[in-house]
Amino acid sequence: IESSICQARATVMIYDDGNKKWLPAGAGPQAFSRVQIYHNPSTNAFRVVGRKMQTDQQVVINCPIVKGLKYNEATPNFHQWRDARQVWGLNFGSKEDAALFANGMSHALEVLNSMSDAGYATLPRPVSNGPTPEELEQQRRLEQQRLEQQERERQERDRQERERLERERQSAAGQKTTGMVNIT
Repeated sequence: IESSICQARATVMIYDDGNKKWLPAGAGPQAFSRVQIYHNPSTNAFRVVGRKMQTDQQVVINCPIVKGLKYNEATPNFHQWRDARQVWGLNFGSKEDAALFANGMSHALEVLNSMSDAGYATLPRPVSNGPTPEELEQQRRLEQQRLEQQERERQERDRQERERLERERQSAAGQKTTGMVNIT
């Protein structure tokens, strides 16, 4: 199930390469859209979805965010990026909306870029906007403690096994230990 990690108010634009100008995305007159970044935790995928803030709620953008995407903050209020087909532009209603959306986008790109560097996709997690560095550090520490605990338990089992074998060997040899236990 996808969850929205941020939303902003912006007009969604598409760059017309032929005429070298920006055009409003979708049908009808230019209007503000609610633009959101959605995260799917089970696949760790992100996408930008924008719907016009009108009764028809027309979808004007539904664009996957891919690893390596170059997000360009051309001005404080206008940001753009290119996908396989076209160049998208967002003309934000305010600098605050623009900053909020840029933060969401940079978070999504950080997650995507860190995934394949490690050579594996991170596990699905219940937190909708991904773990904080502190949570990741805590996970790493817990895993380390778990491994150390397993190692201690293994060493203890080995020690007990060695003692048992030593006792069997000694009793087989007919020797009695005089209250001393051989601890290695």
